[in-house]
Amino acid sequence: MDKRTKTNSQNLLVLYEDNHIIVVNKRPGDIVQGDKTGDIPLSEIVKQYIKKKYNKPGKVFLGVVHRIDRPTSGIVVFARTSKALSRLNELFSKKLAKKTYWAIVKNQPVKDQDTLEHWMVRNTKQNKSYAHIKEVSNSKNAILDYRILKKLNNYYLLEINLKTGRHHQIRAQLAAIKCPIKGDLKYGFDRSNKNGSIHLHARSIEFLHPVKKESITILAPPFKDAIWDACT
Repeated sequence: MDKRTKTNSQNLLVLYEDNHIIVVNKRPGDIVQGDKTGDIPLSEIVKQYIKKKYNKPGKVFLGVVHRIDRPTSGIVVFARTSKALSRLNELFSKKLAKKTYWAIVKNQPVKDQDTLEHWMVRNTKQNKSYAHIKEVSNSKNAILDYRILKKLNNYYLLEINLKTGRHHQIRAQLAAIKCPIKGDLKYGFDRSNKNGSIHLHARSIEFLHPVKKESITILAPPFKDAIWDACT
């Protein structure tokens, strides 16, 4: 999928915006920041959108607050000012933003709801993380809560609340309990999705606005396909 041709500021899905922040619903396949692929990142698309909408001359400031994996969809928060960026960085580093994800899995978890705790080791060469039951060398603690939200025809919809923010955390931890996410070949699902996506979606986020100091909650609808449509 070539994101140079598939994504532009005209079809950007903006969930919330004001003078300080902008929140968008990332499509699966988009990259949040530029990488070695050379594909146009979502951050540049958002800059184009702001520049055009507000007729801004020169360069547009946009701060990347956090990222989600390329095959994943859902909420991404950007800062429109340096003040908002520094405050959001602090908020996210202190884990004060409540993030909820949806994941589609084929195998039913042993428990309808549970807390998963693992020790994660990241392999940068493989761009993959491994979840261990016990603490091992160079590992970082990873915790999430999940519950089965809905039983579909052949799959289960899980709602996940992250307690920590590790590389590929949800993907690796669900794989560790034999529940890999649909389409996620890297973590053990048996086949890929046709569009290269995985069925993991950043569904909602709740945090304190960095300037207004008001609590805001943002909800992102999953992108249309037969399975996601059955969830809503």
